[in-house]
Amino acid sequence: MAMKKRIGIDELRTGMQVEQLDRSWLSTPFFRHKMTITSTQQIAQLKASGVQTLIVRVEAETIQEVPPREPERADEPDAPSVEPAASGQTIVPFEEELPAARQVYQAAKSVIQEAMNDTRLGRAINVEAVTTVIAEMTESVFRNPDALSSLSRLKRFDEYTFYHSVNTALLAMSLGRSLGFDRSMIHLAGVGTLLHDIGKTKIPLEVLNKPGRFEAHEMEIMKQHVLRGVEVLTNTTGLGHSYIQPALEHHERVNGAGYPHQRAHQDISQVGLITAVVDIYDAMTSDRCYHKGRPAHEILQLLYRLSLDGHLDPMVVQQFIKVVGIYPVGSIVELNTGETGIVKQINHGAPLAPVVLLVKSAGNTLLAQPKEHDLSQPDRTPVRTVKAVLHPQQTGLDPVTYLDKKAA
Repeated sequence: MAMKKRIGIDELRTGMQVEQLDRSWLSTPFFRHKMTITSTQQIAQLKASGVQTLIVRVEAETIQEVPPREPERADEPDAPSVEPAASGQTIVPFEEELPAARQVYQAAKSVIQEAMNDTRLGRAINVEAVTTVIAEMTESVFRNPDALSSLSRLKRFDEYTFYHSVNTALLAMSLGRSLGFDRSMIHLAGVGTLLHDIGKTKIPLEVLNKPGRFEAHEMEIMKQHVLRGVEVLTNTTGLGHSYIQPALEHHERVNGAGYPHQRAHQDISQVGLITAVVDIYDAMTSDRCYHKGRPAHEILQLLYRLSLDGHLDPMVVQQFIKVVGIYPVGSIVELNTGETGIVKQINHGAPLAPVVLLVKSAGNTLLAQPKEHDLSQPDRTPVRTVKAVLHPQQTGLDPVTYLDKKAA
């Protein structure tokens, strides 16, 4: 005979049927009023959402013997399904997914541009447009986790804020996929990170676009973008607390040295920890009004140092380096043969041997027709390896012209 029982979150086990939480379902990634727990990942997600106690339906004396079942969805038939943690299997080849990824990238850029314009004018954000484009990005990430994330090098100096918002979202979603997030959790991370900088619309342009370093009082104004963003999202979108965490927490640091609330590691959500890493990575590899973007491999080294110094979560940083590769897409590399190449695709099984487009010969002559070469293929002669990473200014090359003629 079934009976209901209130338990603490630490007592929750797989197989238990959840009837009710001590907070709104909207502030969790699950969008439903009842569900059966099928994985420990779901328990971690409920815990991360702040759930402390919940009511479960117990079918037998020994709760552990309740068999796992598909989540119940009778209350909300359109709710996204919660899946087991994703395997590393790539379903669609990189080249095949790239055109779809480019299309959704540009759609996301238009959506955030419109959302920021609406916010600037005091209008409500079109949340449906945001959730729709993030749903499409989620499907792309599941079809091939590398295609969309390879587009993060797409940046236009004059539209930095829009490109940065999209890049932060797609990198967070790709990182979430590699951490085993299910579709609903990746969707939540995508929506939240796409909107994470919405508060910048409330900062005076002369501060936002200042070419030099901020004075102390200007920095205080700049820091206000976090809470102004949270205010906008809370008052105009109807999104639950979990969606707003990236906006609130992307400048928090695990050692408590961040802002606005100086939260320590245990008080920052997992999506907040992720956003902090991808936000720094994209910002520092981009050209801005006050600095030239630095090569991706340098910023990966910086992120690693920041994790050792207690600013960022070390596990998240290490996983992120695996996602974007030791030599991220768009890196300009000098090979042992003296040739110059641009990284086109990473090989997760051979992180030091990406797919490159050879663009300059050993004599430093620009090739009329770039040649693709997979460095992980050992049977090709000569055997080519990466000797050094070059700065775009050293070479006079713009990777985007070679890799994304259609998209930029």
